Amino acid sequence: MAELATIARPYAEALFKATQADLSAAAVWLDELAEVARNSQLQQFAGNPNSSNTQVFDLVAGVIKAALPEQGKNFLRTVIDNGRLAALPEIAAQFRALKNAQGGFSDAVVYSAFPIDAAALAEVAASLEKRFGRKLNLSVELDAELIGGIRVVVGDEVLDTSVKARLEQMKVALSA
Repeated sequence: MAELATIARPYAEALFKATQADLSAAAVWLDELAEVARNSQLQQFAGNPNSSNTQVFDLVAGVIKAALPEQGKNFLRTVIDNGRLAALPEIAAQFRALKNAQGGFSDAVVYSAFPIDAAALAEVAASLEKRFGRKLNLSVELDAELIGGIRVVVGDEVLDTSVKARLEQMKVALSA
């Protein structure tokens, strides 16, 4: 979705510049707004010509758990007024990438067939940070299809050491 990324970039950059004083707090409320914006019923309501921008704003602001600061309210109004509510998840992702780049971090998702305890995750994190050459914000997601091992996604880089990947490699080698 290059188009959505192109639409989201100026919003993410402007918000990043405007919230330099407290990027972490902005990231929290922006992630919450993005999660609400993913709702298909909200998208339908926002796209309905009978729904006013004020109604959409009131609905979104009323649904989020945290109190939205004035800066967040202004940002949300701007996004809604410009018809870019659907771009909020991408705006949040690009904002997070800018925030991480400033701190020298990257987001990483570790897919595992089984739950990983804290000690093992710390070891994995140290190995991955050495492998990728930067600090990583790890999140773990379970994926039983991997059978065993892990699959790590950092941006557009993938490190797949899962049993499933090895079986696929053997299948290709045997059928060649």
